[in-house]
Amino acid sequence: MAYEPGNRWTAGSAATQIGIDAGLREYMLRVYNYMAGGLALTGGVAYLAVASGVYQAIVGSILFWIVLFAPLGLVMLLSFRIQTMSLGAAQLTFWAYAALMGLSIAGVFLVFTGASIARVFFITAGTFAAMSLYGYTTRRDLSRFGSFLFMGLIGIIIAGLVNLFVHSTALQFALSVAGVLVFTGLTAWDTQSIKEMYLESDGAAVMGKKAILGALRLYLDFINLFMMLMQLMGTRRD
Repeated sequence: MAYEPGNRWTAGSAATQIGIDAGLREYMLRVYNYMAGGLALTGGVAYLAVASGVYQAIVGSILFWIVLFAPLGLVMLLSFRIQTMSLGAAQLTFWAYAALMGLSIAGVFLVFTGASIARVFFITAGTFAAMSLYGYTTRRDLSRFGSFLFMGLIGIIIAGLVNLFVHSTALQFALSVAGVLVFTGLTAWDTQSIKEMYLESDGAAVMGKKAILGALRLYLDFINLFMMLMQLMGTRRD
């Protein structure tokens, strides 16, 4: 048996299967390593931005809005132009995105206590690990849930942008609950989708860019799940 995209399995030699399984594990490990590195960079930048006063200095200025929306531009760049990028350029864009995300969400260190940030982080990590493992190991096709989850994601983004201006507590609570459900589901779906992106015949550069794109998807699931849980479970500073 040999793994192919689309969660299909075909007959093949035992040696071929061992090679494919080993390649798939190496590919997924690269994805998770990129994601973990991005999260570490984001957390480090967020903490240093608050500790140094950089974040406080830009709040309320036009630079704050640039920092807030710049990561979206880099996500779109990676999503739509990664095929034409070199592997080095794709890596640099990913790390730049992770650093900018750290600066844009640094406010959590000012709003919430350190203990609650740590607690919610570990809750997020446990939830993410469980759902990602499910997406990796299940034989159930999760693609049918993809369109539903994507529509939910679009709704959350639009409502979140509106709430930047209306500052509704009730809307924020509803968004957080919906966000936890959507990003929990997306973690499993994205993991299965990333697994299915694996092709043994791809060259090293293509596989490297696939790993970066997969890491970006899982990174976004983790960060957004963390932020939604912080809104629901975080302890605010007095």
